[in-house]
Amino acid sequence: MITDQDYRYIKKELSWLSFNERVLQEAADKTNPLIERMRFLGIYSRNLEEFYKVRFSDLKRRILISEEQKLAGAPYDLLKKIQQRILVFDQKVNILYNDLLLEMARNKIFLINEYQLSDNQKTWLRHYFHNTLRQHIIPILINDNSDLMRFLRDNYTYLSVEIICGAEISYALLEIPSDKVPRFVHLPPELPRRQKPMILLDNILRYCLEDIFYGLFEYDIINAYAMKMTRDAEYDLVTEMEFSLLELMSSSLKQRLTAKPVCFVYQSDMPDVMINMLRNKLNLSKYDSILPGGRYHNFKDLINFPNVGKAHLFHKPLVQLRHVRFDRFLNGFDAIRAGDILLYYPYHTFEHVLELLHQASFDPVVLEIKINIYRVAKDSRIINAMIHAAYNGKKVTVVVELQARFDEEANIHWAKRLTEAGVHVIFSAPGFKIHAKLFLISRSENGKINRYAHIGTGNFNEKTARLYTDYSLLTSDARITNEVRQVFHFIANPYRPVHFKHLIVSPQNARHRLYRLIDNEIYHAKQGFSAEIILKLNNLVDQGLVDRLYTASSCGVKINLIIRGMCSLIPQLTGVSENIRAISIVDRYLEHDRVYIFRHGAETKVFLSSADWMTRNIDDRIEVGVVILNPILKQRIINIIKILIKDNLKARFIDKNLGNCYVQRGRRRKIRSQIAIYKYIKSLEQID
Repeated sequence: MITDQDYRYIKKELSWLSFNERVLQEAADKTNPLIERMRFLGIYSRNLEEFYKVRFSDLKRRILISEEQKLAGAPYDLLKKIQQRILVFDQKVNILYNDLLLEMARNKIFLINEYQLSDNQKTWLRHYFHNTLRQHIIPILINDNSDLMRFLRDNYTYLSVEIICGAEISYALLEIPSDKVPRFVHLPPELPRRQKPMILLDNILRYCLEDIFYGLFEYDIINAYAMKMTRDAEYDLVTEMEFSLLELMSSSLKQRLTAKPVCFVYQSDMPDVMINMLRNKLNLSKYDSILPGGRYHNFKDLINFPNVGKAHLFHKPLVQLRHVRFDRFLNGFDAIRAGDILLYYPYHTFEHVLELLHQASFDPVVLEIKINIYRVAKDSRIINAMIHAAYNGKKVTVVVELQARFDEEANIHWAKRLTEAGVHVIFSAPGFKIHAKLFLISRSENGKINRYAHIGTGNFNEKTARLYTDYSLLTSDARITNEVRQVFHFIANPYRPVHFKHLIVSPQNARHRLYRLIDNEIYHAKQGFSAEIILKLNNLVDQGLVDRLYTASSCGVKINLIIRGMCSLIPQLTGVSENIRAISIVDRYLEHDRVYIFRHGAETKVFLSSADWMTRNIDDRIEVGVVILNPILKQRIINIIKILIKDNLKARFIDKNLGNCYVQRGRRRKIRSQIAIYKYIKSLEQID
């Protein structure tokens, strides 16, 4: 799996597929509860869809540009490797899905098809179809003039219907309306009552095909086959200067609706004539991924598989913990003023941040609130707090990132609502995203202004705070709050020079600071002292930073990497990375936080950051990292990292072969890091 051009790097696209294979391993892991395994299958499918939309699409564009400009070195081989690897994974998915269906049946949960319905269920299902489902079903008839590129929607599964009358064959498409009704429909149970039968929406339509077409078409035979198409998710910003960024984004997003397909998946027994007809209608090229699949597509809906059956079939939720400090003070500001507070989600509750912003919205001594949003929840309490703060006379500034991929439309909606409420809304420059996770609250206290800042690794999103691991640092330390204030000035005036001592700010000083931090460990290693770097990241693919880590390893710096997703660096290469160990952890929560630790002798520096080590995050976005000044909080982060490094149940080694081999436990005690971290934080909140 090593690149042909340079043995020291793994192509990021192949590394990403290796990450998604780890997700698939969780679906196959029989120690996971059965329904959680089904959901991991859904996560795998959702991830793969995004891969096609973004990374596969980008690779295809690079190939087409190379062809057009007659450039050498077009990455055809990489495209072929990707397609071959995905085909192998898809075969595993279909086998695994069937195995999971059998396992569910053993647990009295039956996901049946249209051929397995009892007479009672058939009667119930026709009633359900006519009263609930039929209003959402409008066939798309296919003829010589049909423009499927215009009508087919990106995130949906379709049934391609073959209508045979004598020697004549007609075609139509049925959209599976899983955005209107549940994909999984509970059926009346048969005896014994302990059984819990369900049926997929797809199979309801298959069963009711004659109800849909009867009286409109003459036919002898009618068949339906599943298909799904994925479009390129990129868009071009129109560049006419007379339009605002809000108008540009609204206009440019429409391009996604008609963007070219990059992947077409069809039911493996679909007739060849139908496959060729659809390929032609969708203008699929030799560079697109065209894959035979099973009877069901859009496995991503399995993410929402219902909690049915006995309690052992799904995870018992871990009760989110309250930070003891917030319960000892009358308000959040007093709690923070007593000392920096570190929250770690989803182990801690996100309610503390919501409560703080809620208090700020009507606190008489709060003068100003500044916050930047990248992805927020659908019914965001944070947005509502900002609107009410403006109503209450506070000066409110919200930096809205309109270019947050797949959240653009939602953020356009929020920007309009905020503007209508009198909030000062700032947008980033086109092509230059703001990915920092900041807010700054200014209060008038005893005749002077005190400020309270949040610097985080994750989004201000109530939903993901229950699923993603992320840190929030809440501080009133003027050394930090003054620099956070400068970041907001930098966002509003990106060409004005600024200087940061305690913050690592992309693109202002990030690359220089990170190089200097690595070089400092190299210097101490060369002097014969122990030197260590520990990084926890989502992705490590920036070649300059990878090369600096290789140099550090060659000089004797011990490097531990915890990388959830893409990793271009290859550990354990002779003469290059022998001092580097890399693992990846996939478990019930998505490992999302970014932590940088640099240590030599008795000196240790710990940073939390919103930035992965990707070129875009270092050079082309506004990202913010913060050094942890509080020694107690610094040690807590180090302790959590130590737990992660010792994981021997959910950790896999990252190596040159992308083998995803589990860390072997041997005779050591079992350590499942996420459960161990929860217990550790729970113990802190009981004794703090």
